[in-house]
Amino acid sequence: MMFTYLKAQASSLVASAIDFSVTIIAVNLFGWWYLAASITGTVTGGAVNFYVNRKWVFESESTAIKWQILKYILVWVGNLIIVTAGVFILTYFFNLNYVLAKVLSSVLTGVSYNYIMQKQFIFSS
Repeated sequence: MMFTYLKAQASSLVASAIDFSVTIIAVNLFGWWYLAASITGTVTGGAVNFYVNRKWVFESESTAIKWQILKYILVWVGNLIIVTAGVFILTYFFNLNYVLAKVLSSVLTGVSYNYIMQKQFIFSS
């Protein structure tokens, strides 16, 4: 169980690196609004996270991949809402830099909501 949790956190780090890279590039290189960039990064990281979690973390051999994808999308929409709300609240009301706001929101969501929902709901045996 602990090894699975550690693998999930490693997967989350990879997905987060992609998420943050996309977010920062979209804002700094393409001049996007920080929330649009954050949403795009979260979706991109989410796609990577699903693939790594299915294959490596939870070693799912289920043939019901379409059902897993649907459940993942439902969970990821929740993640997207929580992280985006956190980024907005921390930047708008507390005047934090959008990257720091995204780090705080993503870490808190990742170690709690995401792991529990993926283990118990999406990739449960």
